[in-house]
Formats: sequence, structure tokens, C-alpha cells
Amino acid sequence: MEMFYYIVFGVLSAVVAVLELSRTSKDRVATSSAFTSFKNNYLVVYSLMMAGDWLQGPYVYYLYSQYGFDKGDIGRLFIAGFGSSMLFGTIVGSLADKQGRRRACITYCVSYILSCITKHSPQYKILMLGRILGGIATSLLFSAFESWLVAEHNKRSFDPQWLSLIFSKAIFLGNGLVAIISGLFANLLTDNLGFGPVAPFDAAACVLAIGMAIIMFSWTENYGDPSESKDLLGQFRVAAKAIASDEKIALLGAIQSLFEGSMYTFVFLWTPALSPHDEDIPHGFIFATFMLSSMLGSSIASRLMARAKPKVESYMQIVFIISALTLLLPVLTNILVGSSAEKGSSISFGGSIQLLGFCTFEACVGIFWPSIMKMRSQYIPEEARSTIMNFFRIPLNIFVCVVLYNVNAFPITIMFGMCSIFLFMASVLQRRLMVVAESQKPNWMPSDKFGDEEPLTA
Repeated sequence: MEMFYYIVFGVLSAVVAVLELSRTSKDRVATSSAFTSFKNNYLVVYSLMMAGDWLQGPYVYYLYSQYGFDKGDIGRLFIAGFGSSMLFGTIVGSLADKQGRRRACITYCVSYILSCITKHSPQYKILMLGRILGGIATSLLFSAFESWLVAEHNKRSFDPQWLSLIFSKAIFLGNGLVAIISGLFANLLTDNLGFGPVAPFDAAACVLAIGMAIIMFSWTENYGDPSESKDLLGQFRVAAKAIASDEKIALLGAIQSLFEGSMYTFVFLWTPALSPHDEDIPHGFIFATFMLSSMLGSSIASRLMARAKPKVESYMQIVFIISALTLLLPVLTNILVGSSAEKGSSISFGGSIQLLGFCTFEACVGIFWPSIMKMRSQYIPEEARSTIMNFFRIPLNIFVCVVLYNVNAFPITIMFGMCSIFLFMASVLQRRLMVVAESQKPNWMPSDKFGDEEPLTA
């Protein structure tokens, strides 16, 4: 493997280490021991849930190919997963608000464990069922846990600003460190120990079962609207009315869909972008580098959110612009640099430039997640939080399904250009969100400055 990859990984590791070890009192928030216990419990559960997801990622496509399915068959399986998330996600999100978020989190574990079990069967119908269960689980992963956290945090009367601590650390661990360790462990089980491509799914099921046990014995139940007067359609109406009547919520949903749609498209496109002529690139090592970049972003986000200024609505405009520019790099390098690499050769000069840009994009992803979580906690009403969050995922899933279905119909530069435009649009909408939020503030607001004291807890 070329020294270039080690240099990029080493530099990123050093920067993350420096940021984490050089925190001052201004980068920390004074909290309480009760909050620290609450935070640590959630982070353990969230990390286990994300480990159950990340362990599966590297070998899903490979497992299907080992069962003899071609690219078209595998594409339909992936579309089924996103389609399931789109069709059933809103329903399960609404049920989470109505029947309880803790129950929804347990349902996530059960659904994903069953999805893992289906991977033992080479039958297409069984695998399709597994993808549908996985789609339902994904919707719960990105709505029920956050909804439970926000409601429980408020129920215990913790400072609302302390939520930022949990959000940034959850992304640092769950989308960074845990992702890297999970990828390496999946590789160890499959290749080094020779257990085959089903082994990571069995490991994921075990991890999810441990997390489910912790939820069952340590989490209390909370609800969005526990009243008996609203049925499922009633929950939908409440969510739709909230989105239609509050411009901030509608803007937030549009921003989320634009960014996440571009992000999931990037997941499918980065490999052909870096190796357009089948250059020999270390996919696993590059994936770990991307996750390290995401850790860098979440570390930056934790510093930003520990200060009164800049506001999240302000700095996210810059993050979206940087993201848009990084996804323009494949277009620019194709025009200005071109590609002279041969099949089986090492990464080209243009590919190296793109890799650095993609690492920057992943750092923006690391900033995006805790920041969007904070904005959702501020603007989305509690009574329909899970329902609204899954409403946001409907256009996202439609977009990803369309991209998957037409992935071979357009040149890769067109796809990246489209994503870049979406991200520029997200920046414009973020600017509008900031203006609307500022205009609706009362004339007098209590000071929200914090973080200038020495921390009470480490």
C-alpha cells in the first residue's frame, strides 16, 4: 500500500488527538454527576446499536454476490431496503411517539437481529425479507433513539444545552471510532479467522442483543403524545400540520433531505470515483480514513457547540458550502487533470486530490450529524418528534432509490455535480432558517452563554 494513504491517515489521527487532548475550559460545559451517568448510559447503548449496523456494512454486497446474485439482483435488494424505510418508516415512527420510544428502540434491535438471521439463507425471497426488516430498523435507528434521548433529557430537567455534549460524543464514537473498530473486526472474522461473510452478521446480532438487554433493564419509557384520542392517522395529521405551519421545521426537513441524499449518493460513488480504471486501492483502509475524518468533524462540532457563538444555524451554512465544493472535485479533476492510470495501477494524481476532498466531505458529515440533532431538538415539537423525523426521510429514500435505479444511466461527474448543487441549495436554506429563527425570537432572551467555567466533571 502506498505511503500516501498512511500519511493521510497519520495526519488525521494526529489532528484528532490534538483536538481531543487540548480541550480548555471554554471547550467544556459544567454538568452534574447525574447527567454524566445518564450520558454514559446512552453512549454505551448508542455505540452498541451503531456497531450492530457498521458490522454488516462492509460485507452486505459481497455476501449477496457469494450467493450468486448479479448486480441487478443486488441492486433490487438495496432498493427494497430504502423503499421499506420510506414506506414503513413513517408508520413505525408514529407508533414510537404513540406506543413509546423505548419499545421502538427494542423493536429496532429485534428487527435488525431477524434481518441478520436471514443472511444465512441463499434464497432471494428470504434475503428480500431481511432487507425489508433492515429498512424498518434503519428508520428506527435514526429517529427512535434520538427522540427517546431528547424526551428523557427534558423529563429529568437537565440543561437543554447539555444535549449538544451527547450529540457530538455519540457521533464521535458511533459514527467514528465504533465504525473503524467494527470494520476491522468484521474483516478479522471473515478473512483472518476464515468464518466467512455471514460471520459479521452473527456478531452484529450478538451486539444488538447486548444493547437490547441494557435498554430493557436501564431505560424508562417516554412518549410523544400518549393520549388515547389520536390514532395513527391523527399522528400523521399532527406531524403534517407542524411541518406546514412552521417554516423552521419545513426548512430543517429540506436541509436534512438535501444533505443526506448527497451523502448516501457519495457512499455509492466514491469507489468508482477513486478507481475509474480499476486502479488498485485499499477500500478498507480508505473507509477507515473516512471514519477518522468524521471523528475529526464531530470533535470540531463539540467545540463549536460548547460556545455561545457561532450559533449552529450560522456555521452550518459554511459547512454546506465546503461540502458542495468537495463534491465538485471529481468534476474539476476530470476536466483539468484527466486520468492516465491503467487497470491495476495505483491511485492517480487526480484520485489523490479527490481522496483529500472526500476526507474533507466526511469531516463535514461529522459536523453535520450533531448539529442537525441539536436543531431538531430545538425546532421539532415533542408530541410528534419521531413521526416528523421519519417524514423527513421520505424524500431522502425516494432520492436514493432513484439514484440506485439509474446509477449506470449517467456519468459519475453528472451525479457528483448534482450532489454539489443540492448542497449549495442546503446552504441557502440554512441561511433562510437562521433568518426565520432570529426573527421569531422574543425581544428579551435569557443569556445562553455557557462553558466559561471549569468543568465539574471530566
